[in-house]
Amino acid sequence: MADTDASVKNTPEAGGKPTGNMQANAAGGTYFRKGFGLKSEIQSELASDYTGQLVDMLQAREYTLTAGDLTIRLAKEFGFCYGVERAVEYAYQARKKFPDRTIYLAGEIIHNPHVNSKLQAMGITFLMPKDGRIDFSGVKSKDVVILPAFGVTITDFEILRQIGCVMVDTTCGSVLNVWKRVESYARDGFTSLIHGKYYHEETRATASQAGKYDGAHYFIVRNMEEANLVCDFIENRLSSEALMERFAHSASPNFDPARDLRRIGVANQTTMLARESLAIGELVGQSMARAHGGEYARENFRTFDTICSATQERQDAVVELLREPLDVMVVIGGYNSSNTLSLAALCSESVRTFHVEDADDIDPASGRIRHRPLGSKEETESPGWLPETTPVRVGVTAGASTPNNKIGEAVGRIFATRGIDPKTVG
Repeated sequence: MADTDASVKNTPEAGGKPTGNMQANAAGGTYFRKGFGLKSEIQSELASDYTGQLVDMLQAREYTLTAGDLTIRLAKEFGFCYGVERAVEYAYQARKKFPDRTIYLAGEIIHNPHVNSKLQAMGITFLMPKDGRIDFSGVKSKDVVILPAFGVTITDFEILRQIGCVMVDTTCGSVLNVWKRVESYARDGFTSLIHGKYYHEETRATASQAGKYDGAHYFIVRNMEEANLVCDFIENRLSSEALMERFAHSASPNFDPARDLRRIGVANQTTMLARESLAIGELVGQSMARAHGGEYARENFRTFDTICSATQERQDAVVELLREPLDVMVVIGGYNSSNTLSLAALCSESVRTFHVEDADDIDPASGRIRHRPLGSKEETESPGWLPETTPVRVGVTAGASTPNNKIGEAVGRIFATRGIDPKTVG
């Protein structure tokens, strides 16, 4: 989908791909894909809400700040990506454009509690999904609905189109690329095997794209373990009944493994661990070849690199940083942020890692850090988390939905935990 500054009154496709006059008059249109031309008017507010001075200093000094016996190293790619910046900016523009209208957000704009709290404080009402569905019954035609960076399902888009409300679509371009891939699979009779989390907003929206074609299906696997179960079925080591018992919530309605896993196209939730997405594609392709022969696999199996570039860059930057000697790693981002969880998983393989949701989770006064261990659903507090040995090297990174001001605050609190006043750093 091209990011042209436009609005349209009607979208013949339920998937949210506007057609027709893409240069329609914005005042009369109901669909907006590229803001309202108000960037300059909201830029100072955005900067005030999300800019971090210590982060600017780190970038200017080769991502390194040292004070006393403490050195902080920041990964070279971190925090807000272009898609997130765009989504947040368009939400601010929408509030500026429609100051007197009711504005709803279909879920969370991104997975960051600080950003979402800011939008709520601006009077934007969040419509949170229940059992995978959003209730739009209270939305009126005069209202405004912001579609999040993750996108929405084709069903949700069609409901909003029928209501006739203003839609501000902030769906990330990388997500749209995956949608196009899934749509092409469906058109050509392939089942989309999606590496993702079946309950995640993006994965639900991506899977729904298969519904544009009758008889098309999807199947969602979270990791290599689940992908191996699919391979077990393909190679007759697992029954259809056993497979569907495990994946009842992860497959399209009326999914028949014997029928629907004969032709497979691999796609992914853009924020998953990139190396795992690629490995799953290779694994399933090899399984198809073993089960049916190489020629069959070449004709009936497809995989493409639909990894989000920002996700890949942040993961690559962390891998590079982990080659250095580090005593501890701090990963900043929402606990429900998939890309942040992927970063925490990478870091945990090499060094003691603390995933914090917000800078406030680091308490210099008590020397404690509140964090969520990898794989846990509960927070815990760890006292004395900074090593007593000197000197100390702390690595820092942040998910694509974490603003610079929160990264900077976290860095300041790390220094303060060591007894160093952040104002004296630099």
